[in-house]
Amino acid sequence: MLRILVCVSGGGTNLQAVINAIGSGSLTNTEIIGVISNNKNAYALTRAEQNGIDAVCVSPKDFPDREAFNRAFLEKVNEYHPDLIVLAGFLVAIPAAMIESYRNRIINIHPSLIPSFCGVGFYGLKVHEAALARGVKVTGATVHFVDEGTDTGPIILQKSVQVHQDDTPKTLQQRVMEEAEWQLLPQAIDMIANGRISVEDGKVRYK
Repeated sequence: MLRILVCVSGGGTNLQAVINAIGSGSLTNTEIIGVISNNKNAYALTRAEQNGIDAVCVSPKDFPDREAFNRAFLEKVNEYHPDLIVLAGFLVAIPAAMIESYRNRIINIHPSLIPSFCGVGFYGLKVHEAALARGVKVTGATVHFVDEGTDTGPIILQKSVQVHQDDTPKTLQQRVMEEAEWQLLPQAIDMIANGRISVEDGKVRYK
């Protein structure tokens, strides 16, 4: 059984997608052992509690500096002894020590087809605003492993979504979530849980 820890900053719709997939049996051999948020008001914490999942807030605001927060955050993560850490809309830079400790055991969902519209500053609606400003006809979502860069780790899965001429950043964001993110994240976790992927030379290989 793959023990996953989900880190989230906001509403937790991707967390809900994972909970639903476990409940329906489409995501197998997996249990959510905890949810960590940097935001005490995140609805994701409520979602976790409603589903009997241990939930905690570790906020940078409660520490004198980022180094102290990073230490406390990693300590809390280690307490759960996760097999996999899932970043599901987590708007906090992951400490380098954590990336080293959990190499190829941290995954992230990003709302674009990496390498388009990714990297520093591309998060939330900003991604979709940039896609519409560029006039792309296709966008989508990517699940990737986390490394020391921003959205630069090995890509696990991608799914495309059509852009409509009358899209706003919000309508595009919603469609990318519904048609790509909520499907890809449980699928990627299921592949990891059942030993169907490996990382070789910085690239994901399917088994």
